Amino acid sequence: MKMSSSRLLLFSALLLFCLALVSSDIETEDEVSLVARGSNRRLLPFLDCGGLCKVRCSQHSRPNVCTRACGTCCARCKCVPPGTSGNRELCGACYTDMTTHANKTKCP
Repeated sequence: MKMSSSRLLLFSALLLFCLALVSSDIETEDEVSLVARGSNRRLLPFLDCGGLCKVRCSQHSRPNVCTRACGTCCARCKCVPPGTSGNRELCGACYTDMTTHANKTKCP
């Protein structure tokens, strides 16, 4: 009898653990999204790169080129500076130091 009660206790603990794992994976609309990069996982707020880059490049002479470059920078740096030009330093070194193959600044 003692053997079966310990198995029941072990089974119950395992079931509870699995239930806790499943319920912790469910996200609500108010929670931030989980972004995984390799083995380094961290919580970051959701960032609408498309909408932010559309605003950023709205007055650019070549809006399609600007939007494509801005989307790349936003995805890598998780930031788009406010306004239509300038303010690049607000996004930090990732945004300001990214360059093209021709060694020109990439991010608008």
